[in-house]
Amino acid sequence: MAKQRPVRKGRRRNPLIGKTIPLDIRDMAQGGSGLGVYRGRPVFVPYTLPGESITAEISGERGKVLFAQGAQLIAASKDRIEPRCPHFGPGRCWGCQWQHIDYPAQLLLKQDVLADQLSRIGKLPDQLIETALQPILPAAEQWAYNHSISLLRAKSGGWGLKRHERGIEAISDCRLAHPDLIDLLLELDLDYEYAQRLTLRRGSDRRMMLIFAIDTEDAPEFGTDLPLSVNLILPDREPVNLVGDAYSTFQIAERNFRVTAGSTMRTNIGALASLVAEVMNAADLQGGERILDLYAGVGVFSAFMAPGAALVTLVESYPPAAGDADANLLDFDNVDIIEGAVESVLVDIIDNEAQYDIALVDPTASGLSDDVISSLHRMNIGRIVYVSSNPAALARDSKGLIESGFRLRKIQPLDMAPQTYYIDAIASFAR
Repeated sequence: MAKQRPVRKGRRRNPLIGKTIPLDIRDMAQGGSGLGVYRGRPVFVPYTLPGESITAEISGERGKVLFAQGAQLIAASKDRIEPRCPHFGPGRCWGCQWQHIDYPAQLLLKQDVLADQLSRIGKLPDQLIETALQPILPAAEQWAYNHSISLLRAKSGGWGLKRHERGIEAISDCRLAHPDLIDLLLELDLDYEYAQRLTLRRGSDRRMMLIFAIDTEDAPEFGTDLPLSVNLILPDREPVNLVGDAYSTFQIAERNFRVTAGSTMRTNIGALASLVAEVMNAADLQGGERILDLYAGVGVFSAFMAPGAALVTLVESYPPAAGDADANLLDFDNVDIIEGAVESVLVDIIDNEAQYDIALVDPTASGLSDDVISSLHRMNIGRIVYVSSNPAALARDSKGLIESGFRLRKIQPLDMAPQTYYIDAIASFAR
């Protein structure tokens, strides 16, 4: 007699899913959505602002958190404005998230979000946050400031940006990108089957570049009649030059930097001089310091610290970026460049008993590992300058650094990405 298989019970669908509810938006959450509360549960709703009353359709849940889409705007915030981009709005492009918010209000919201992350994730006391956190510095340019844009292949054809929940929005415009990039995008007629991602980049010298991230080790042929460079990024992140130049040139405060295809550079080139100035303020060099520049990329910060330092040791794990740094810093004889992962390089530095006064860290959005924080503590570093692009990671790492014996002195946020929820900040710590 055959055994009867047990019937598996599927996960019961929450009856709230698909329900339309009234909601008051109380705060702005990290990630760009407005935050309300329904029956004691937090509800995240994109394209909303604190102070607004709406109806929203619940679309999903994760643990105790609910996600919803705005259905009707009942009472609008005085800070709500008309967005400029035709691709902006519910169900459309999520490349930027705050075009519906007046710019002065964006700055205040970013300040509040950063303070909230420092409190909730970093567990920092309110008095310390109030003392250390400075008013956010506004961006000089609020539109058309990005000198590169990365696009994904859309199923409907063309290239675009991610939508809020799923899918790709094929775009014909982007109000955050430099107009030359959009002109190039409209001029291209590309169906490059090997690539799922396309980056358009404009150098400070106006030279244009296409960078394709491809899913094959074999570099296919590519031809173009347009006056631009074409480069590939292989699955192992190795760059391959096909047409024209292998790198772009960007100018920051009268100094030029080579950036090879595959090497990263913040896209708001015009704001980098201000970022460098704030990093230098936080470093407060007195002359003769030994500086450790970690996650250093193409050497932007090292180039401005080297004239006032006894030694700068630059550490970068991506070989093309380390090569760029070598080329960008040729005029300094007090800069050492080490290619390798920060964790392993710090172990070698400790083993060799090398001494440093200041560590500058500019990690990815994931922040610092526990091993890096531990190594910085063991090295008896006197000061740390932390350049952050993720408030949650900065909050978590601030807690870790404080527990390791460092004191948070100052956090200076600055807006390098208007019309988005992204927040950059420079935090300084002292032993």
